Amino acid sequence: MWIEIKKAQNLMLAEMWKEFFEGEGIPTRIQPASGEAPGRELTTYLILVPQDKQHVINEVLRKL
Repeated sequence: MWIEIKKAQNLMLAEMWKEFFEGEGIPTRIQPASGEAPGRELTTYLILVPQDKQHVINEVLRKL
C-alpha cells in the first residue's frame, strides 16, 4: 500500500522529491492530487512511498 508523504506544488518539485527519495533507496511514485492527467506542470502532486518505508522517510526528512 502506498501512502502520501509530501505534497509538491508543481511537477518539477515532485520529480525532485522522487529523485531524492529514490537516491536513498526508497521506491517513490508521484501523482496529481486533483486526479488530472499526469504530466501537467502547474498542478499539485502527491509524493507516495510504500507504507513499510514510512519510518525510513521520517528519518531521512529529519536529517534535512
